[in-house]
Amino acid sequence: MPRGKRKQMAEINVVPYIDVMLVLLIIFMITAPLLQLGVEIELPEADAAPMEQQSDEPVVVNVMANGDFYLSLDGVVELIDSETLITKVSAFVRNNPNISVLIGGDQSVPYGRVYEAMVSLQKAGVPKVGLMSDPLEVEP
Repeated sequence: MPRGKRKQMAEINVVPYIDVMLVLLIIFMITAPLLQLGVEIELPEADAAPMEQQSDEPVVVNVMANGDFYLSLDGVVELIDSETLITKVSAFVRNNPNISVLIGGDQSVPYGRVYEAMVSLQKAGVPKVGLMSDPLEVEP
């Protein structure tokens, strides 16, 4: 019996690639909801004109209903006290003098706590502070 040349197979086994893809899909599905940065607060509603959006992400100080401060700086949100707020914001504003600084206060927080955040930002050397609100909902 003559031995002929064996024909080479030109197939790629894709099963391992599918397994890797499914594992990556599961990892992304689990981590995607965790990537939502920010703190949920109920902003007061107002009929104010929106500010012009700058190219840089603004510095945001959120004042929660229980009086805690959360600082959002370069996409990182952290619980912070007044002294650390002054230190971090002053260093950031020195490097980025044209950055917008906003305060988002929960509508149930006492005014004195929002005012304390404004004073801390003034001590940090912030020239202008904006207040955040949700747009006024008009019932049809």
